[in-house]
Amino acid sequence: MIKKLIPGLVPLLVYILADEFWGMKVGLAVAVSVGIIEIVITYLRERKLDRFVLLDILLLFALSALSFLFENDIFFKVKPAIIDLLLVALISLSLFTKIDPLGTMSQRYLKGVQLDENQKQLFRKNLFVMFWMVLIHSVLVLWAAFFLSKEIWAFISSFLLFIMMGAWFGFTIIRNKLNNKKGKHYADTEEWLPVVDEEGRILGKALRSYCHHGSKTLHPVVHLHLLGSDHTIFLQKRAITKLVQPGKWDTAVGGHIAYGETIEEALKREALEEIGLQNFEAQPALKYRWNSEVESELVYCFISYQGRPNAVSSAEISEGKFWKYTAVERNLGHGIFTPNFEHEFQLLKKSGLLHQKR
Repeated sequence: MIKKLIPGLVPLLVYILADEFWGMKVGLAVAVSVGIIEIVITYLRERKLDRFVLLDILLLFALSALSFLFENDIFFKVKPAIIDLLLVALISLSLFTKIDPLGTMSQRYLKGVQLDENQKQLFRKNLFVMFWMVLIHSVLVLWAAFFLSKEIWAFISSFLLFIMMGAWFGFTIIRNKLNNKKGKHYADTEEWLPVVDEEGRILGKALRSYCHHGSKTLHPVVHLHLLGSDHTIFLQKRAITKLVQPGKWDTAVGGHIAYGETIEEALKREALEEIGLQNFEAQPALKYRWNSEVESELVYCFISYQGRPNAVSSAEISEGKFWKYTAVERNLGHGIFTPNFEHEFQLLKKSGLLHQKR
């Protein structure tokens, strides 16, 4: 975006310099000539007219003609504000409507690059900052054009926006470096989780805290349902100290797959840690995406007829017991179970796995 603004800045700088030596009319003539040369060079280099540069030069020519006609350079002085407002309009379309001209422009110049959900959110955040920055700059340009000296107008219209952008990006870089240092400290003690696509292919890794704080980064988890022979299902009651869904009844076993760990290894580890279950057989039942307010999970669901758990982890679970299917169904939707368990129970029921023979 900054690169696209630079061609429009060059004629303005030329006008400011020429006006100091030869006056307004000569300055405008030189500025328009420079603009025309710019668009010719751009066409010869790229073999096509850049629409943004073309619009800028046409606007420059029109306002310069008005300035000559009325012998008043105020028309030329408002040009940067008009460019600003056009840019504000483009940003507004991308931010507040389904039309996304800037997104289309970015795809044109970043061919082959796909933005993930986090990058799209960051792009929108920066666009929002840019919206207010350019809008404020347009107001300042108009104010300077009508009420301030030519020197102050020259500074505001030609340099101030880039100073504002530089300050914002500088602040962003410093903040990111501080966050990286903090993240490195957390990374030494915090668990890494694999980042996956909808098919389960590993794309990278992320810290557990990052995945759990609204980033919606898709990461894999395992769930294990223990089914009894008398139409019962074992559930654990989440400890009241749990960050997510405290005090609610949930799947017998549920946990994250660590980076570098297989699905089977994670299932065995979580079963042992949470309910003391080992040397059990389990069969794959479901694979689906679960989106909550704080995270996005790719769930690998298993069922087993292993019997009663050997122990219950007091740190993670306050208690555990077998529930009749009918009792579960009576209490669905009353805030007793976690939303994820209720969703999964319905999926198992529809698939017929709850009543499958051992």
